[in-house]
Amino acid sequence: MSEIVYGFIFGFLSSVGFGIITNNPRRTLIPAGLVGAIAWIVYIVVGWYNHGLIMPNLMGAVVIGILGNLCAILVKAPVNIFYVPCLVSLVPGAILYDSMRNFTLGHDSLAAYGFVKALTVGMSLAIGFIIAEVIANKLYPPVKRYLAKREKKQ
Repeated sequence: MSEIVYGFIFGFLSSVGFGIITNNPRRTLIPAGLVGAIAWIVYIVVGWYNHGLIMPNLMGAVVIGILGNLCAILVKAPVNIFYVPCLVSLVPGAILYDSMRNFTLGHDSLAAYGFVKALTVGMSLAIGFIIAEVIANKLYPPVKRYLAKREKKQ
C-alpha cells in the first residue's frame, strides 16, 4: 500500500516538476501531475502481476494517452502539454545509461542487451500511445459535443 502512495506522490511531483522545467502553462501543471501519478500507479500495479517491462510501460502509456487527451479537452490545451511531462517517469533512461556504461567498459554483450531492452520499452510506449489515440478518437467526440452545448447554454 505504501508503494502506491509513494508512487502517486512521486509520479505527481515528477510530472509537475518536468512540466515546470519545460515551461508548461500553470493551469496545466496540476492536471498533468494527476495524469502522471495515475499512470505511475498503473505501472506499479501492472508490474505486480506481470514482472516484465513491456506490459507495465504499455499500460502506463495507454493511461497517459487517454487521460492526457481528456485533460487536453477539459483544460483546452494541446495534448503534448500533458504527454511530455507525464512520460518522463516511464522513459528507460537508467537502462540506456547502463548500456552506454557497459559499452564504454567493453562489455559489448551486456550493452547490446540493454539497448534492445530500452528499444523494447520505447516501442511499448509508442504502441501504448497509438492504442490510446485510437480509443480517444472514438470516445471523445461526444465529450467535445457535450461541452460545446454546455458552453452555449451559459
